[in-house]
Amino acid sequence: MSERVGSVRVERRPDRTVVTLDRPARRNAIDAEMVAALHEVCAELEAEPRLLLLTGGTDGIFAAGADIGQLRERGVRDALAAINSAIFARIRALPLPTVAAVDGPALGGGAELAYACDLRVCTARAVFGQPEVRLGIIAGAGATHRLPALVGEARAKELLFTGRRVEAAEALRIGLVNRVVAEPDELPAAAHELLDEIAKASSLALRLTKLAVDAPAAAHPQLDLVSQAVLFTDAEKHRRMTEFLDRRRDR
Repeated sequence: MSERVGSVRVERRPDRTVVTLDRPARRNAIDAEMVAALHEVCAELEAEPRLLLLTGGTDGIFAAGADIGQLRERGVRDALAAINSAIFARIRALPLPTVAAVDGPALGGGAELAYACDLRVCTARAVFGQPEVRLGIIAGAGATHRLPALVGEARAKELLFTGRRVEAAEALRIGLVNRVVAEPDELPAAAHELLDEIAKASSLALRLTKLAVDAPAAAHPQLDLVSQAVLFTDAEKHRRMTEFLDRRRDR
C-alpha cells in the first residue's frame, strides 16, 4: 500500500522503501514540492535505515529534469542554496544502498537524481543526458563529479560539453547502469531482485561498506581497518560465519 507524499508515492516494506516520482503531467520534472517530499523520505530513512528503490514507474518517463519554469526564475541566492544538489547529496549519503529504476528519459536533474543512487537498473528505452549547457547553465546538481566517477573523465566531459543523450545499450556498456531489461514490465522485478540480493547481507556490513566506498582516498586504509574492527565484534558476523561453517561441515 503506497502513501502519497507531495509529488511522490511512498511504499514501505519491512526491508526497503519504494519511492515513485508521480508528477506525470510535467514528466516528473523535479520541482520544489518533489524536493521537499524527497527530504521527508530521507529523514525517515536516516532515522530507520532501509534499502531504497527510487523509480518513475513504468510509463516511459523517469524524470525529464528540473522544472524549467521554476529554474528560469531562480537567481544567485537560489543557486547558492543548493536546492537540488542538497537533496541528491542526501540521497547519496543514505545509510543503506539505493537503486534507481529508470524507464524512459532521465535528463538533466533527472539523470543527476539517478546518479545519486548507488546502482541503476533501466529499460531498453531509457535514455540519459545532461542538456544544461544548451540552456545556459551547468549540470550543477552532481553530474560534474558523479558522472566522471561512473564513466571516466573524458567520456563525462564529452557528455557534459555536448549534451548528447545516452541510450540504454551504451549506458550499460560504459558503466552508467548496472542492468538493462528489455520490457518496461520487467523493470520492477529486476530492481527488486537486485535489492533482494543486497538484503541478504548484514545490514551493518552494508552500511560500513558504503561508507568505505564513498569515502575520499585519503581515508583508506584507516577507515577500512576501523570498519572491520567494528564488524569483528558484531554478533551478526559471528552468527553468519558459524552458519557458513556448519553448512560446509554438513556437506
